[in-house]
Amino acid sequence: MQPRNMSMSGVVDLAAVKAAGEAKQKAEQARAEAARTGQAPATGARLVFDVDEAGFQQDVLQRSTEVPVVIDFWAEWCEPCKQLGPLLERLANEYAGKFVLAKIDVDANQMLFQQFGVQGIPAVFAVVAGQPIPLFQGAAPEAQIRQVLDQLVQAAEQQFGIVGAPVDPAAADEQPAEAPQPAGPYDALLEAASQALDSGDLGGAVQAYKNVLSEDPGHPEAKLGLAQAELLSRVQDLDAQAVRKEAAENPADVQAQIRAADLDLVGGHVEDAFGRLVDTVKRTFGDDREAARVRLLELFEVIGAEDPRVTAARTALARVLF
Repeated sequence: MQPRNMSMSGVVDLAAVKAAGEAKQKAEQARAEAARTGQAPATGARLVFDVDEAGFQQDVLQRSTEVPVVIDFWAEWCEPCKQLGPLLERLANEYAGKFVLAKIDVDANQMLFQQFGVQGIPAVFAVVAGQPIPLFQGAAPEAQIRQVLDQLVQAAEQQFGIVGAPVDPAAADEQPAEAPQPAGPYDALLEAASQALDSGDLGGAVQAYKNVLSEDPGHPEAKLGLAQAELLSRVQDLDAQAVRKEAAENPADVQAQIRAADLDLVGGHVEDAFGRLVDTVKRTFGDDREAARVRLLELFEVIGAEDPRVTAARTALARVLF
C-alpha cells in the first residue's frame, strides 16, 4: 500500500539538526588537528554551566554530539541537592572534559523536568548524541558516582564514538569568538531533493540526497532527508493489513516487527512505532537486538530529537540497554 500525498517536510527542525552535525564535525576536526600537532585542542568550553529551556537545544542536545552532558536536576529548597551539586561540579573539573555538567533548576524549567520524567530531586541524567540516559536519583556516595560516570564515558566512546576533548579547568570559562559560517554549497541539490520528496518521487529524492552525500558523507540535512525518503520507499509496496497480521502472529519475528514499525510511523502512529521497537529490543539478543535498535534510531531521526515522543522513547530505550 503506497501512502499518498505524504510529506515529512517541516516535521524535523533541519536547522537544529544541521547545527548539531556541524558541531560534531568541528569536534572531529579539532581532535584530528590535535593528533597531527601532538597538542590538546584549544577549547573555551565551560565544564559546569546552568541551562534553561531556551538554551537546552544548543547547550545540551547539540553539545552532546561532542561530549557526554551530565544533567543535574536541582532546586534551591532541596537539601540533598546542596550536597550532591558541589560534588558533581568538583568531579566535572577533575574529569577535565570527559563530560560536562549542565545544572537545571526544576522550579524555573518545569517543561524539561516533565519531559525527562523526573520523579524526584536530586536526579541525574546524561545526554549522549541527543539520547537521554537516566543515571541515578538522590544523593549517592562519591565512589558510586565515579563508577557511574566512568561507565558513561566508556559507553559514549564505544557506542557512539564520542569523547570529550581535554579542557584546562582554569581556562574553561573563557569563551572563544564564533567563527563565521560559510553558506552551504548544496542548497540547490537539497531543494531539488525536498521537492522530489514532497511530490512523491521517492527515487528522485533518494538519488538527490545521495548526490549530496557522495560529496559530503556527513552532511546532516542530506542524511536526514535520505532517511525520510528511504522510509517511504520501504513501505510503499507493503500490504499494511498483511504486515500487521504477520507482526501480531509472530512477535518474535524481528523483521516483521520492523516492517510494522515503519508502517506505524508513516501512518502517524509514532508512539506505537517506538514502543514496538523498544519492546523488540527488550526481548531480543545479538544481531536481532541490534537490527531493532538501529531501526529505532533511524526512526528517531525522521521525527526529530526535540520531539517529546522521541525524548520519551530514548529514555525507554536507555533503560532497556543500560
